[in-house]
Amino acid sequence: MISFLRGTVIEVLPMRLTIEAGGVGYDLHIPLSTYDKLPQPGTETKILTHLQVREDAHVLYGFATSEERDLFLLLVNNVSGVGPKLALAVLNGITPVMFRGLVVAGDIAGLSRIKGVGKKTAERIIVELRDKVGVSAAWEAASARQGLSPDEQHVNDAVLALISLGYKQAEAHKTVRAIRDQQPKATVEELVKEALKLM
Repeated sequence: MISFLRGTVIEVLPMRLTIEAGGVGYDLHIPLSTYDKLPQPGTETKILTHLQVREDAHVLYGFATSEERDLFLLLVNNVSGVGPKLALAVLNGITPVMFRGLVVAGDIAGLSRIKGVGKKTAERIIVELRDKVGVSAAWEAASARQGLSPDEQHVNDAVLALISLGYKQAEAHKTVRAIRDQQPKATVEELVKEALKLM
C-alpha cells in the first residue's frame, strides 16, 4: 500500500494532481479541500494517499491532511453504496468536522445538501457511521459552528461535563449557552449546577 508520496508538483487542477516522486509521475484524484492547500507546480510537497485496486486499474487518491483521508476511508469502507467518487464529493461539499456533527445529530437534510448525496444515501450514512464517529464529534462540530473564543473555554468544559453525565450534546449546549447569556461571570461548576436544574 502506498501511504504517502513526497515529490515535486508537476500539475495541479481542482480535482487532479500530478506529482513526480523518484522519477515517476503519479496521477492522483484529490478533493477541493486538498487542492486549496497544495503549492504551485515546481514545488516539493508531501501528499497522503490511498490506493484503490480495481480489476481494470490502480487508482491513487491524494489528501493534504490525515483528517481528509480518514473521512474518505470511513465512507468507502463502511457505507454500502458509497464509492471513492461519492466520498470525494462529500469532501468537496463539507469539512470533516461538520460532516461528523451532521452524522451524530442525524441531520438527513444537512447531509442531503451535499452534491451527489440523496436522502436515502444520507440515511444510510447516518445509520452506518453514527456509532463510529462518537459523541465528541457533535460537540466538536457545535464548537466550530459557534466559534467559541478562548474566554469561553469554561462553556466547553460545562457542556462536556453534561455529555459525560449522559445528556445529549445539543440539549447541553443550548442550555449552557442560555445560562451563560444570563450569567456571564458564572464558573464551570455554576454552569453545570444551573444546567442540571433546568434539564
